[in-house]
Amino acid sequence: MNVLVCWKWVAPDDDDRWAGVSAADQAALEIALTLVGDSGAFVTVATVGPPGAEAALRDAVARGARRAVRVDAPRDLLSEAVAGALAALATNCAWVLCGDYSLDRGSGSVPALIAAHRGVAQALGLVDVGTAAEGRLHALRRLDGGRREELLVSSPAVVSVEGSVARLRRASLTAELAARTATIEVVDGPQGPRETPIEEGPYRPRARVLPAPTGSDALTRIRSLMSSGVDVVHGETVTLDPPEAAARIVQSLRDWGYVSHMPAGAPPT
Repeated sequence: MNVLVCWKWVAPDDDDRWAGVSAADQAALEIALTLVGDSGAFVTVATVGPPGAEAALRDAVARGARRAVRVDAPRDLLSEAVAGALAALATNCAWVLCGDYSLDRGSGSVPALIAAHRGVAQALGLVDVGTAAEGRLHALRRLDGGRREELLVSSPAVVSVEGSVARLRRASLTAELAARTATIEVVDGPQGPRETPIEEGPYRPRARVLPAPTGSDALTRIRSLMSSGVDVVHGETVTLDPPEAAARIVQSLRDWGYVSHMPAGAPPT
């Protein structure tokens, strides 16, 4: 029962000093190590990215993974390309475990795309995972409104978990030292398609379309510009009978644009 764990290595601002993987990815590795136990099966940890991602893979080896694979590819690949590269590594794996989210809070679509590439079942967004009879997984999935869905998942399947499901075990000093020289397999990955950067900036409301300033002299035109097209309205006090007052209110609302202009006698909208 070999297991593939997929990690997303993220380097904020392309600075490897702050790079790493999410708590959800770490929980996925802990679940995989628990499933395998002392059976002798392989837990493989794989990631797609540049050479800097190998530091995270060595940490996975120190925690108990027996094989580490880096798919050599740009870090800004589309999720479809990432999933295809990882699915190719899951040929002989009963389970594929992923984190439900990454450090950069991506789309979370890679686990589902891996399942689609492999043509296997998927159970995504799990908040609790345990073993069941005949090698199946007993799991709970979070639903809206605080509800939970109980699942019984049979292999082969792709599973994604939240970070609260498990806490990754500590590595011993011996394992940490051995991982520094552990073999990291490198396979060629796709070079595209890649994400198209979207230019971001502060919100700027759309400019209002204003008529050209009017007036026979410059001062009048400047005043027209400074008023932003809004007529100066002076307060007015009137004394009317109720029917006339209601008609006056409706007419004012129409003039101000709060009520649409309608034929006389029609009710206001």
